[in-house]
Amino acid sequence: MLAACVSRATLVSVLSKPRATVFVRARWYSTPSDIPLPNKSKVWESVDEAVKDVKSGDILLCGGFGLAGVPDTLLGALVKRKEVTKLTAVSNNAGAGDSGLGKLFNSKQIDKIIASYPGGNKAFEALYLKGEVSLELCPQGTLIERLRAHAAGIPAFFTPTGASTAVEEGSIPVRYNEGGYANGVKIPGIKKESREFGGRKYIMEPAIAGDVAFVRAWKVDEAGNCVFRYTQQNFGTVMAKNAKLTVVEADQIVPVGSLSPNAIHIPGIYVDRIVQATAPKLVEHTTLAPTTSSSSEQSTLSPEKELAKKLRHRTAKRAAKELKDGFYVNLGIGMPTLIPGYLEPGVRVWLQSENGILGMGPYPTAEQVDPDLINAGKETVTLLPGASVFDSSESFAMIRGGHVDVSILGAMQVSQAGDIANFMIPGKLVKGIGGAMDLVSNPDQTKVIVVMEHCAKDGTPKILKECSLPLTGARTVSQIITELAVFDVDRKNGHLELVELQEGVTLEEVKAKTGCDFKIRKDLSKL
Repeated sequence: MLAACVSRATLVSVLSKPRATVFVRARWYSTPSDIPLPNKSKVWESVDEAVKDVKSGDILLCGGFGLAGVPDTLLGALVKRKEVTKLTAVSNNAGAGDSGLGKLFNSKQIDKIIASYPGGNKAFEALYLKGEVSLELCPQGTLIERLRAHAAGIPAFFTPTGASTAVEEGSIPVRYNEGGYANGVKIPGIKKESREFGGRKYIMEPAIAGDVAFVRAWKVDEAGNCVFRYTQQNFGTVMAKNAKLTVVEADQIVPVGSLSPNAIHIPGIYVDRIVQATAPKLVEHTTLAPTTSSSSEQSTLSPEKELAKKLRHRTAKRAAKELKDGFYVNLGIGMPTLIPGYLEPGVRVWLQSENGILGMGPYPTAEQVDPDLINAGKETVTLLPGASVFDSSESFAMIRGGHVDVSILGAMQVSQAGDIANFMIPGKLVKGIGGAMDLVSNPDQTKVIVVMEHCAKDGTPKILKECSLPLTGARTVSQIITELAVFDVDRKNGHLELVELQEGVTLEEVKAKTGCDFKIRKDLSKL
């Protein structure tokens, strides 16, 4: 019986007891050892030939975050094919200048973009507001998950991100009429189905199926196995798995067997064509660590701007008191990035960046600048010992799943119930949602803190009874910190409580500059 079970193995009998025979495997292979590797190489010598099958009307997935991991070599080849038009581009950003999707917008080859944060491209923003291009604005975590879902054979899924916002309501126009915002909407936004699970509201998001994916990787072997470097990965892994045709441009093309199986980010099964990357790597925002000389230089700011800078640092210093040793923290762009400089003595936190870093370090010196290592604001950064890097899908699983302790964001408006608006001004500003909706999507597990100026530039309050701008999240903010005061938010009952006044600030001033009623803590303190 035993021999019948292992009859495909080479068997050796061992006599251990009288009338008992034990068989041991001397050899067992899943495939015969003498079968050679396939001869066919996926490497294409001509980039132009590698993109020849892209056709008008295709859905083009374009990897990259900011300018990190952008497949500019492939995009440059596609721009030459002027006959290819009416493309639907899917990417986190809309490119910048003549890099990334900026190339295809400049050549008028894109008709629609599905993106998370396209506002970094002013040319695109103008096209959209004039009604010359379509935009499906999508939260960053939802965008990567819609791509991952199709790659995994899942047609749709439910997510808390965007519930009770313009994303659910479909109130963000896909396209304006010719002439722009003033002439009305040509293609309305897409309303989403919602359901409740466990007492929480979720909306249904459909998967996105790509025709072609352009991806840039660090090392790629001739079988198509890919390895990324630092934050070069971002959307690349999921996009490569999604499309019917995946073309990868490699910083280095290496022989089969050169890469450790443990290091592979994309198995070769997902990759169809490989070309040598020739486009230079660019940095959108080179931000350096302050030097002794730069710190001692005389400020050239006007008195008004110097005061504004001082107040921003005051707010950041107060916010730092909310962070405890060992916390996992996500900091939004702008004022939140000042907070690490004011951590209490002995407090060390793990900073998470939504583009794929856990353990983000300070800004680099000029010698340390690396175009493959940027933060969510597209600034150059470094890594701390113990840091890890990963793709955007992994990053937003951490965020939506409530594994981050604290999320600190800026805002245009916050309501007394904890609603937050921070991503667009209809008809005027279309920066994009980015990761903000995901970062506030699980407020019971991740404490959401807003740091901002108490009033807008025109002097109107930013803390209101109800937000007038499109919401990023409903009843998500637990604390508001400004240059004037600190408020705790009762999200359940929709009330604010003033808990602290900043130094030199009076209660009367806070009342005059706040656009809603609020309670006052009995032991109200000053900082």
